[in-house]
Amino acid sequence: MSAQDKLQKAIETAIIAGYQLNSEAFEFLIQNADNMNPEKVMNLVLAQVELMQNKPIFIDRDQIVSVIHKMAVTELQEIMVNQELTPKCQIPQLEHTSECLTSKASQTQPSNSIETDENNYFYPYAKNIPSELKVLEDATGRLTSNGTLGEYIGLFQDRFKRIEKILRQRMDVRGATPLTEALKSQPQSKMKIICMLIEKRESKNNTILSVEDPHGSATILISQKASEEVKKKALMLLPDTVFCAAVIKTRTDLLLAEDIIFPEVGRKQPVRASEPIYAVLTSDIHVGSTKFTKEAFRRFILWLRGKYGTTEMREIAGRVKYLLIAGDIVDGVGIYPGQQLELTIRDVHKQYNYVIKYLEKIPSYIEIVLSPGNHDAARKSQPQPAIPDGYLTAIQSKPNIHSVGNPCYLSLHGVEVLMYHGVSLNDIIGVIPGMDNDHPEKSMKLLMQGRHLAPVYGGKTMLSPENRDHLVIERVPDIFHAGHIHVLGFCNYRGVLIINSGGWQQQTEYMEKLGLVPTPGKVPVINLQTMETVVLDFM
Repeated sequence: MSAQDKLQKAIETAIIAGYQLNSEAFEFLIQNADNMNPEKVMNLVLAQVELMQNKPIFIDRDQIVSVIHKMAVTELQEIMVNQELTPKCQIPQLEHTSECLTSKASQTQPSNSIETDENNYFYPYAKNIPSELKVLEDATGRLTSNGTLGEYIGLFQDRFKRIEKILRQRMDVRGATPLTEALKSQPQSKMKIICMLIEKRESKNNTILSVEDPHGSATILISQKASEEVKKKALMLLPDTVFCAAVIKTRTDLLLAEDIIFPEVGRKQPVRASEPIYAVLTSDIHVGSTKFTKEAFRRFILWLRGKYGTTEMREIAGRVKYLLIAGDIVDGVGIYPGQQLELTIRDVHKQYNYVIKYLEKIPSYIEIVLSPGNHDAARKSQPQPAIPDGYLTAIQSKPNIHSVGNPCYLSLHGVEVLMYHGVSLNDIIGVIPGMDNDHPEKSMKLLMQGRHLAPVYGGKTMLSPENRDHLVIERVPDIFHAGHIHVLGFCNYRGVLIINSGGWQQQTEYMEKLGLVPTPGKVPVINLQTMETVVLDFM
């Protein structure tokens, strides 16, 4: 029996019993007919009405919702008592501290969830909440590089100018001196300079920094007598990072460092949505790969439809309004040598068509945002424009699916999200002490401190010499979302929720060589009203 037939049956049941539905109740049943058994709900409503001393003429929406909630409670009790099932997943809550918290594979239990049948009610709260999705910044359509030397010079000049502006907003940096004036100062003069790191090298327990600004260049010495705090900050410096140094002028042109000041982010109170609606963050689906976790991803889609998981999980699913996918939607073709041996789909167009078949099954009230990664059919240099329409023709008629560039800024019910695939994390991990694949959120934190998404030129991240450096983090987001590393990790840093969303690909030979152990199928879900995070496990 179709949903519409069941709806008609439910209405007839009410009329035969001598009752009518008011307009709100009728509209509610129509909107939710696909997600519940209307006839079963109506029979329970009528049973409840019959117990009332003053029986109403009209059945209203509140009476229907009341019955639905009772059904959910009853179902949960049956699961926990009669079937003696444990919760489907461990759902850790994010502590709002400045310390990073990583969700490892051992911290979440495998899901014992089963698919629900048509009689299990699913109430999509988010369906009746209007979308408030806005694309605040996206470089797509504004990329004009021809790759000339002059453009590269212009790129770094723009980066310096804009990060210098961020630094000069600090009270302790406003009086910073240009390098040429600093070098003319008297010996023992103390001052602050804003500069870009060109090279860092070690020499006899000292660290030597070669730096420059638009006016000149200089050498900064961090001696072995410097404080441990200054030495630690020097270790965190990446090439091409713009920073401030508190220095003392020596008798030569050498500057002696007393402190290092990053552009940083000030502590902020995150903006919160007015509605208790959720955003799901994920990335690195890698459809087409032999290691794509197809069954786990299928369970994920079923969960979004309210057809998988515990009552608690489905209650969360009903509040999901946004799904953000931060790149590597497909595995691509010809991305690395020998990739064809690890592909189940060897045509990139067919890979995208396969992904779209999944996305089309997601309820239309959920806004889906897609951005590219290094495996996608977009240029590899950063920033990346949106995936070309030719690969996503099937979604052009889907108003709830949006294709954007990498990086991009979004507003979800007023909560600002910086979404970036995260290729530059490779330039940090393994180079900076304390950074590794098991804790990608720590590397993301370093990018926030330096206020740039990909500071290193000439590393593993290709940069496009645009007339504007779109990778400078000028506006501080409420959520910083990345992927690429395939390991789930998150932390709260100065009011910014930093999340690396893991992915859907099991360990490949390449990952094994790197010693990288992915955490596929673990999905972070954010309550945009409270900024609390839960992690659901679909493996």
